[in-house]
Amino acid sequence: MLTLPPGEGVLAHQHLLGAIDDGVIDAESAVPAANVQPASIDLRLGPVAYPVRCSFLPDTDPVERKLAWHKIAELDLRGDGAILEVKRPYLIPLQERLALPPAVRAKANPKSSTGRADVFTRVISDYSDRFDEVAAGYQGPLYLEVVPLSFPIRVREDLALNQLRLSVGQTALSDGEVRRFHADVHPLLYKDGRPVDPDRLMLAGGLFLGLDLRGDKDRRVGYRAKEHAPLLDLSSTTQDPKRFWEPVEREDGNRIVLIPQRFYLLMSNEAVAIPPQLASEMTAYDPTSGELRTHYAGFFDPGFGYDPAGTHSGSRAALEVRAHDVPFMIEHGQRVCKLTFDRMLAAPDQLYGDAMGSNYQRQDETLSKHFVKPRRRARPGSEQPELLEVDG
Repeated sequence: MLTLPPGEGVLAHQHLLGAIDDGVIDAESAVPAANVQPASIDLRLGPVAYPVRCSFLPDTDPVERKLAWHKIAELDLRGDGAILEVKRPYLIPLQERLALPPAVRAKANPKSSTGRADVFTRVISDYSDRFDEVAAGYQGPLYLEVVPLSFPIRVREDLALNQLRLSVGQTALSDGEVRRFHADVHPLLYKDGRPVDPDRLMLAGGLFLGLDLRGDKDRRVGYRAKEHAPLLDLSSTTQDPKRFWEPVEREDGNRIVLIPQRFYLLMSNEAVAIPPQLASEMTAYDPTSGELRTHYAGFFDPGFGYDPAGTHSGSRAALEVRAHDVPFMIEHGQRVCKLTFDRMLAAPDQLYGDAMGSNYQRQDETLSKHFVKPRRRARPGSEQPELLEVDG
């Protein structure tokens, strides 16, 4: 029986380990310790994938029943794995299954590396009419819908593309609570190395972030996915980014025009810090503010950008951006995404960061871990790094 401390919040690393020990999170093979994050657990692909003719929700049925109607073929993910084609939906049974207590619910999101590779994913559970949300008390399997959007991808059994959080009670902080936490407990947002004045935080159902479109000395502000790119192996970390990405240069006035349906990787203008008491999620952009979507990946674990010694002032966020049907101009500082915050049930016994091998702490680069990072050096007379070409 899973034992939790009293209160409301997101379950921390130590609670997730207890959930695994008690069978709340179960799998045929042991869950690797490295898959348990400060406030989430990585979900592993099973041995088979099914291309399907369309996306679907099970609603009043188990997933397996509707999958039988929609699947086209069966792919073996063991060994070298299988290739998933661009814009084809696939359904993959996950290795982990849940036996949630009545008061515990779950929510899933793509891992950051998945979103940065422009792979659209969402979790499905039996008898559900919602993606990525698992009802309290759910007992059953989990499935992952996977749609590569820019690159054909190779995936294998055991690969983790998504992560899951467990929570109890009301966890979300109101805008007023976010402002007070930032002012009185620990800064959540930094600009130019200093905490943003609490009165200048932009809050409306979450904390807004803006774009950095100043660029380097060559005017580069980020990357755009190449059309007709080669196969991307999601198990590799040594691929040449020049085969998949082209640099994006700002126009005069620190702005760029997004090409419809093309995928961009950009950086936030502000830096974020998530202290041990909180977890955070970056939510999809409000379409009333522009014809684009930002950030398909969502979770920020406790410890992201956080430094108890105070020597670092947060970490910038990588922003995944796509315009919809028309070209859309974005400018430096324009607010394009927002963070929501949840209280933790307890501070995690491990925090996101270098000690646990986290990939994106204090990042100054938008590329995912699948690519060799471009070399950087300090510009003459400046401590700011200059982006160099990666060795081919």
